Amino acid sequence: MEGLMSKVRNLDAYPKINEDFYSRTLSGGVITLASSIVMFLLFFSELRLYLHAVTETKLVVDTSRGETLRINFDVAFPALPCSILSLDAMDISGEQHLDVKHDIIKKRLDSHGNVIEARPDGIGAPKIEKPLQRHGGRLEHNETYCGSCYGAEASDEDCCNSCEDVREAYRKKGWAVTNPDLMDQCKREGFLQKIKDEEGEGCNIYGFLEVNKVAGNFHFAPGKSFQQSGVHVHDLLAFQKDSFNITHKINRLAFWRIFSRCS
Repeated sequence: MEGLMSKVRNLDAYPKINEDFYSRTLSGGVITLASSIVMFLLFFSELRLYLHAVTETKLVVDTSRGETLRINFDVAFPALPCSILSLDAMDISGEQHLDVKHDIIKKRLDSHGNVIEARPDGIGAPKIEKPLQRHGGRLEHNETYCGSCYGAEASDEDCCNSCEDVREAYRKKGWAVTNPDLMDQCKREGFLQKIKDEEGEGCNIYGFLEVNKVAGNFHFAPGKSFQQSGVHVHDLLAFQKDSFNITHKINRLAFWRIFSRCS
């Protein structure tokens, strides 16, 4: 016991005078030992707090107006081809963005999830020699091409020069495209053949949307959407299928607030 007390006295790190004139005490050793333990615990406690991030949840009321929200997304559909996949966004203010194509990239995926092709959405149709004109004849030399919209023209000057133009004109009218092969543009571009060629493929769609910072929704769905009697509808008749596998995986979804500055 006396030997232990002697060792504790030697731990006294707080002598106040020269070594020749002081003696180590039991109380000083106890204080030194206790202080060392406390400092050791505090050091590792602070180190642990520094190395581990703390998540803090806070809810505040946003009173700003007129700002937009950027939605970045990356979603994979392993069983839905890119040719029939569309993206819509709408909000409670009545603003709608149907079949969004800008700032979006689509990657065709094979059955194993490997990339076949990557392309921007909304690419134009290939150049076709002597397509059918709106007046019924074929395009002649030095004649400007103006294809028929098959009754969906908004005015006499409207032209539908691609299958996408025809489908868009039908969408604005609230009509469904029942048989694309009866339309010269879709038949020439091989619209249905393209869908058949991509049968069994998947699609990885990624990019961003800029929407009003109000309540709303955006969604992915097969077929071009249109409004009919105030109801949001997707045109699926052209694909000649009874069901679609819309299994998906969200690789990334982020919301970024965009501030508008006035100079």
